[in-house]
Amino acid sequence: MSEQNDPKDINEENVSKPVEDTSKQNSIEKTPKDEKTSKSTEANLEEERNESETSTTSKEASDIEKKDEKAISKTDEAVTNEASGESAEKEESSDEAEENSKENGESKDQDIDEANAEDSEDKDVARRHEIEMKDYHAMSLDELVLELENLVKKEKVQSIKDHVNNIKIEFDKKFNDIVEEKKEEFIADGGNIIDFHYSSPVKKNFNSIYFDYREKRDQHYSQLKKNLSSNLKTRLGIIEELKNMIGSGESMNSSFKQFKELQERWKNAGPVPRSDYNTVWNNYHHHIERFYDFLHLDREFRDMDFKYNLDQKLKIINRAEELTQEEDVNRAFRELQLLHKMWKEELGPVAREFRDEIWEKFSEATKQIHDKRQAYFEKLDEKREENLKVKLDIIEQIQKLTESKITQHKDAQERIKNVNKLRDLFFRAGSVPKQKQDATWDAFRKATREFNRNKNDFYKELKAEQYENLEKKKALIKIAEEHKDSDDFKSTTPLMKKIQNDWKKIGHVPRKDSDKIWKQFKAACNHYFDRFHANKNDESNEEMQAFNQKRELIQKLKDETISENEENTVKLVKSYISKWNEIGMVPANKRYVENKFNRALDQIFKQIDISKTDAELMKYQNRLQNLEEADDSQRIYKEQTFLRKKIDETKSELQQLENNLQFFSEDNRENPLVKEVYKNMDKLKEDLEMWKTKLRKIKEL
Repeated sequence: MSEQNDPKDINEENVSKPVEDTSKQNSIEKTPKDEKTSKSTEANLEEERNESETSTTSKEASDIEKKDEKAISKTDEAVTNEASGESAEKEESSDEAEENSKENGESKDQDIDEANAEDSEDKDVARRHEIEMKDYHAMSLDELVLELENLVKKEKVQSIKDHVNNIKIEFDKKFNDIVEEKKEEFIADGGNIIDFHYSSPVKKNFNSIYFDYREKRDQHYSQLKKNLSSNLKTRLGIIEELKNMIGSGESMNSSFKQFKELQERWKNAGPVPRSDYNTVWNNYHHHIERFYDFLHLDREFRDMDFKYNLDQKLKIINRAEELTQEEDVNRAFRELQLLHKMWKEELGPVAREFRDEIWEKFSEATKQIHDKRQAYFEKLDEKREENLKVKLDIIEQIQKLTESKITQHKDAQERIKNVNKLRDLFFRAGSVPKQKQDATWDAFRKATREFNRNKNDFYKELKAEQYENLEKKKALIKIAEEHKDSDDFKSTTPLMKKIQNDWKKIGHVPRKDSDKIWKQFKAACNHYFDRFHANKNDESNEEMQAFNQKRELIQKLKDETISENEENTVKLVKSYISKWNEIGMVPANKRYVENKFNRALDQIFKQIDISKTDAELMKYQNRLQNLEEADDSQRIYKEQTFLRKKIDETKSELQQLENNLQFFSEDNRENPLVKEVYKNMDKLKEDLEMWKTKLRKIKEL
C-alpha cells in the first residue's frame, strides 16, 4: 500500500452533525482468507458496534481511505489542500450539500453540543438542572444567607455554581445599598467618612458560608483538573495506538484482538476537559471507521451493522418527535441533549441511502423543540417586560415622595414607611430583561438614595432644633430647682405653674436626653407642690369641715330609700353629686372620702337601669370638680396620664380578643367560649368609650 501526505485533523466546525461513514462499499475482491477472517470476527464485532464513537481528527491516511475522506466536510478539504483536481471535481456537489446541512444544523445543535461537553466533564454537573433556581432578587439578606447555607450543606459544589453566583450578586447589591445608606446617615450626623465603619452579623454569616463553599469548590476543581488532564492524555494515547494499528502488518486476528482491548480501555478512560470533548470523541470515531475499512469488512456484516444503527436511530427520532409535545420545554431540551449524545457517541453510521433522510428527520424534531424552547423564553421575556414596567412605576413613586421637602417628623415617618413598602414591592416584582437589569437597579438606588438624603437633611435640621429645645428646658430645670424649697407659696406657685406650661410648649429634645431632663424637672416640681399641699392641708380648717360634711352626705345617701321610678332616682343621684361638689375640697390626706362616695353611688346604680358609661361619667363630675378647684396642673397631668394608660390597656385587651377570634369560624358563633369572647369584647368597647370621654373632659380643664 503506497503512502501519501496525511490530511489535517477535522476541526470543531463539524461537531453539529455527527460524521457518518461516507465511503462506498469496498470493491476489492476478498480472498478466501479474508472471507474466513470476516466470518470469524463477525460475532465479536457485533458486540463492539455500540461502542463506536464520533471523532474529528486525522493525521494519516492510506490510499485505500482517500475515497472515504472525500465527503467528510468541505472544511476538511480546505485544510488539506492536497487533494487531486479529479477528486475535487467529483466532490463539488456533495461538499455543497454537506456545507448547507452543516449551516442549518449548527445553530440549533450548538447548545446541545456545549451542554453535552459540559456535562461530560463531571457527571454531577447535570444535577444543576434539578435544583430549583429561586427568585433570589425577592429574598431578604437573611433569606439569602439561609438559602446559601442549605445549598452548601445539601448539594455538591459543582451542581450549585450558578445558584451561588446569583445569590452572591443579589446579596452584595442589597448589602452595599444598606452600607451606602448608613454611610450617608453617619455623614449627615456630622461624622467623618474616614471614621465610618459598618458591620453586620448577617454579612459575617454570609462570608463564613461563602468561604466554606469556595474552599470546597477549589478543592473539587483542583482534583478534577488533574483527573481530566490525565484522562485526556490516556485517550489521546489510545487514539495514537489505534492510528498505528492501521497498516502495521499484523495479522487480522491479532489486529482485531488489539482493537477490542483498545475499545475497552477507551470505555473506562474517564471524562476529559470540555474544550477537548468534541475533538477527542470525533477523532476516535474517525479512526474506528478507518479501522473497519482496514479490515475489509464484508458487505453482509456491514449491512447488518448499518441496519442495527438505523433501527436505533429511528427509535431516537421517534423519541425526539414525542418530545416535541412535551410541555416542560427545559425537560424536553435536557432529554434531547441525551439523544444527541447517544446518536453521536454510541451509534455508528447507516447505509448511504438513509443517511440524509434520518438526519433531516432528527434535525427537524430538534428544530421544533428548539423553536418551542425559544417561544418559552420569549414568553418569559414578555413577563420580564411587565415586571420592568412595575419596577419603573415603583421608582417613579419613590421619586414623587422625594420631590417635596419634609417639614414634620410625622410626615417623615409616613414617607419612610411608604418607601419601605415600595422597596419590598420592588424586590418582589420579579426579574426584568437581562440587558436592563443594571439600569433598573441603578435607577432604583438613585431614587432611594435621593430620598434618604432628603430624610437625613430633615433630621439634621430637626436635631439642631432639638438641641436648642434642650437648652431651653435646662433653663426651666434651673428655675424649678432654685424655687423648690421656697416658703413664699403665694408668689412661687404661679411661677412654678408657668414653667410647667412653658415646658409643654418647647417641643422635643434629643431622645437620649429626654427621660433624664424630664425626671429632673418633675422631681423639682413635685418637691415644691408636695410641700405646698402639705402646708395648705395643715392650715385648712375649711377643708376639714368639708371632709366632715362629705362624710355625713355619704351616710345620708346610704340611708336613702330608692324609688321604683328610675328617672326620680337619677335626679336624686344628681342632686347628691351637686351637693357633694358644692361642699368643696377636702385635705389631701382625706381624699379617700371621694372613693367612699363613689361606692355609695355604685350601690344605687346597681338598682336602676343605667349604662356603666353613663354611671361612670356622672361620678366623674366629682373628679373634674375637684381637679378644677385644686388648680393643680400636676394633678391634671397625672390624671391625663392615667386615662391614656387605661385607654392603651383596654385597646390591647380588645386586640388580643379579636386575634383569638381568628381561630374560630363564623359557624362557631354559638360556641359558649366564643360567646364569652364577644361578651368581653362588648364590655371592653364600652370601657374604651368611657375612658376616651373622660380624657376629653379632662382636657377641657
